[in-house]
Amino acid sequence: MKRNARFNYILCIYLAGIVFFTLFRIAETVAYCATTDGPDDFGGLYWKALWIGFRFDTTVSTYILALPLLLVIIGEMAHIKKRWYYAIGHNLAMVLYTVAFFACAADIPYFCYFFSRLDASALDLTNSFGMAVSMIVHEPMYIVYFFVFLVVSVGWWLLGRLIFRRVLMANIDERLPYGWSIPLAIVLLVVGFIGMRGRVAKKSPIRVGTAYFCSNPFLNQIGLNPLFTFLKSIEDAGKSANKQIELIDLETAQAVLDEQRALPEDNTMPEASLRLPEGMNVVLVLMESMSRDKTGLYDAANSLTPCLDSLMRRSMTFSEAWSAGIHTHNGIYSTLYGHPAIMARQMIKNTPIPNMCGLPQRLRDAGYHTYYFMTHDELYDNMQGFLYGNGFERVIGEHSYPKNEVIGTWGVPDHVMFDHVLEHIDSIAAKGPFLATVMTCSDHGPYIVPDGIDFKAKHDDDKLKRIVEYADWSIGRFVRMAERKVWFKNTLFVFIADHGSSLNPVYDLTLAYNHVPLLFFAPNQIEPRMVERLAMQIDVAPTILGLLGIDAGDRMLGINLLNHNRKYALFSADDRIGVVDGELFYLYRSKQDKASLYRYQERDTTDLIKQYPERAEAMRRYGFGLTQMAQEMLINKTTSCDAL
Repeated sequence: MKRNARFNYILCIYLAGIVFFTLFRIAETVAYCATTDGPDDFGGLYWKALWIGFRFDTTVSTYILALPLLLVIIGEMAHIKKRWYYAIGHNLAMVLYTVAFFACAADIPYFCYFFSRLDASALDLTNSFGMAVSMIVHEPMYIVYFFVFLVVSVGWWLLGRLIFRRVLMANIDERLPYGWSIPLAIVLLVVGFIGMRGRVAKKSPIRVGTAYFCSNPFLNQIGLNPLFTFLKSIEDAGKSANKQIELIDLETAQAVLDEQRALPEDNTMPEASLRLPEGMNVVLVLMESMSRDKTGLYDAANSLTPCLDSLMRRSMTFSEAWSAGIHTHNGIYSTLYGHPAIMARQMIKNTPIPNMCGLPQRLRDAGYHTYYFMTHDELYDNMQGFLYGNGFERVIGEHSYPKNEVIGTWGVPDHVMFDHVLEHIDSIAAKGPFLATVMTCSDHGPYIVPDGIDFKAKHDDDKLKRIVEYADWSIGRFVRMAERKVWFKNTLFVFIADHGSSLNPVYDLTLAYNHVPLLFFAPNQIEPRMVERLAMQIDVAPTILGLLGIDAGDRMLGINLLNHNRKYALFSADDRIGVVDGELFYLYRSKQDKASLYRYQERDTTDLIKQYPERAEAMRRYGFGLTQMAQEMLINKTTSCDAL
């Protein structure tokens, strides 16, 4: 052991840091339970939260110990014995751990007050030094936690000094043979790199969403390390895509939202009085890249989706529906939570995770079980964390399927996922009404059509068309199998794309990327018909709730398509905003600060913005106003059900 002194020293400092982090986490649990009506029984899941906490603490520790580890490895190879040499790395580690412990101590009152781990918003308090001092003086608990931090810091430095002297310096003359020290150094470097990533999986490093593993909001957050969330939120805020937008003044933006909410109900619409039986189940399928241009809605003779086309003839189909953005995260966010895309911002990857009062939470409040299914890694794009934090009680993805069924980058093929969806629904249907949200993925490169299945492509020589045909076949197979289930007659099926594809480009915002099909399918409940009114993804959740007779509240920005008529549809492609009114297409390019107006139905590229300035201004006002209000509600945290 003495010959391993340098490496033992690193291990001892690491283990000591983990113990201190864990004690802070337990203290935070006690403080939370003592100051709130939080649950005393965590259903046996608290130990899993502590395990997740260990992973986050390890990530923070490996960053802190990166330089000391390098110095120790060099010192071992060169047989350096100078005290000052090792003191550099030691003191740096002690200081950084002290900073981390300060974050842990500050996080306890912060979490108990905001029910959110420490993040960049805490810096808002420093905008008024006097206000911050006043809060500390008038709230004794802040003094208590600061005193706790001081006591912990003193203990930490004393323990660190003991480890430095007795483990490292007392045995500094000893060294391992190169045959042992070199392999050991390589192993430590590899372990350190894995520790920094927080995961062995190559698809994504550890994220805030990694901590979210169940439907209990406290357990989902207690595993996080506050220094990690603080630094991650600062990093996210610094990304250009996450910069706050300033498209239009807030007064005008609020007026736009007020005007939309004041739209009178149109009881002359055929669907206006449509209501489904109480407690009807919902299966919402988000179809990867299913542009309207791939279906019979665009070209019946050359359609790639015979199954979906057949389903449209049995459904209430909106032929003029538009996705919020051009990314899957846009589709998930807008469809489920009724908010438009905010330019290039990736809302589901935000730190902290926003609290959204959308379809999952409204249905849970009404007694529904809420499940989300995907084909791939649940942590990709922070999906698991965002979904667990926003109304879903179970998220099922790649790690829930047998390994032999995973065949590529995007996990299991669509039809395999649908088989598992049916199995899970069979088990939960008897427990009460449910929401099952299903995200397909096969129509996303790299494209893999599985072998050994009863699927025959018409375009076997064109992989792009072939994969669309497979995705369509999977949907048709899923519906046919669902029709045999006892819960089928009591289920509303909704199909919409997460976004479209770059097909038939005419403008520099390819409309096929946002023009998508939208189907509401419930045999013997919803009369099949083609609806040619404008629809947006943000309308899906309010419309489903309207069909079920459940109040949607005012936290979503969409409308109920059953009894309201849209004048405009809004969508975006990162740095561009598009608005259509059924005839004209308004396109704003933020990087160039340039707008155009086109007759998109005729695929005309003549810019008409000077010819129709009033119509262009009205469309600009709507698109900018709704987007600006979506950001404003997030800033003011008026998107959650708690704000109702």
